[in-house]
Amino acid sequence: MPHSPVPAQELRDRMDRLRAAMSEACPDWSMMILDNKIDLYYLTGTIQEGALIVTPDEAALFVRRSYDCARADSLFPDIRPLGSFRMIAEAFPRIPETVHVAQRTMTLQKLAMLQKYLPFSKTAPADGVLGVLRSRKSAYELDCMRHAGAIHAQALEKITPALLREGISEARLCGEICTWMLDRGAMGISRFNQPAAEDVLGVCSFGENGLLETPNDSPTGTAGTSAAMKSIGSSTRLLRRDEPLLLDIPCGFRGYHTDKSISYFFGKLSRHPQGGLIRAAHEQCVFLEREAACLLTPGAVPSEIYQKLCAMSDPAFREGFMHGVKFFGHSIGLTMDETPVIARGFDQPLEAGQTFAIEPKIALNGIGLIGSENTYEVVSEGPARALSGTCGALFEIDG
Repeated sequence: MPHSPVPAQELRDRMDRLRAAMSEACPDWSMMILDNKIDLYYLTGTIQEGALIVTPDEAALFVRRSYDCARADSLFPDIRPLGSFRMIAEAFPRIPETVHVAQRTMTLQKLAMLQKYLPFSKTAPADGVLGVLRSRKSAYELDCMRHAGAIHAQALEKITPALLREGISEARLCGEICTWMLDRGAMGISRFNQPAAEDVLGVCSFGENGLLETPNDSPTGTAGTSAAMKSIGSSTRLLRRDEPLLLDIPCGFRGYHTDKSISYFFGKLSRHPQGGLIRAAHEQCVFLEREAACLLTPGAVPSEIYQKLCAMSDPAFREGFMHGVKFFGHSIGLTMDETPVIARGFDQPLEAGQTFAIEPKIALNGIGLIGSENTYEVVSEGPARALSGTCGALFEIDG
């Protein structure tokens, strides 16, 4: 059964917005070459190996493999097979001296291959324009994220408590949750705005494993499946009674993600010698997430929101607050790590239609990581709208 394509009008609107934004940012631009699969999906509705050529008047997607797959997936009007980059030069004989590319994701190898056949000598970044375009979600994109969020909320708030049982491993629990989401239409992968950056399932951490350091710019720690995969969780770390666990698991639908974290205490908090501290940390995270939702309004400045939330945090938890990372939330959409970020240095006011994952987390030495996270839509009036459920879900699970 074929997948539903990105609507043709949606693709036309995105291309029109791209050209308008490029003309505003760089009035003399004449060609853009994009090869990153996220950019290709955003502008053409298909993920393929190839290149998208955009000029002020034309746009063509050249596909190495598979042309037939691209035609089946996409309603983009001009898709052509690509045997060699020489075919691009033949189709676009007037190659300018400077072309715009996504510098963050284009590799030196791909750039060299392009320059072998296309006589441009300079590149200019298109990353800023692409980031701003993707930050403002259309009605279609928001519908995809709402669908992902609905699966997400059900999985982590309603289904997960019944899956918790003594002796289950981190990896097994993460797999069972993600299998449940896959069965309901989730896409089974999360993507990042970096070369070769994809994560399969997310993270499940029991107790002190949530405090382990990882290479990821995230407060969530994990032992991972091995040194080669710092994700999902350990197959040997088993759930014990009377300990906390943290689930930081994304969900995607038709390319669009929501992000959500949830803490549970498996057992009775009253039996834990630091049960009061654990509960207080959880209540602090819930409080900060709710305050953040109230601050996410059109015109608000991300860096100022960050400062306000830092000032609201309880001094008792400052040492472990956000476990070493210096942001409070991140934009999200086709990738997990879009722009802007709720952090210092992001001073462009927010707009309705932007989406953010807000993730307060607190590291408790010798205990684990406690936190909450949900994805929010900035709306024209009032606090941001939660897309992935509540931050006040049941915390104590005496399975």
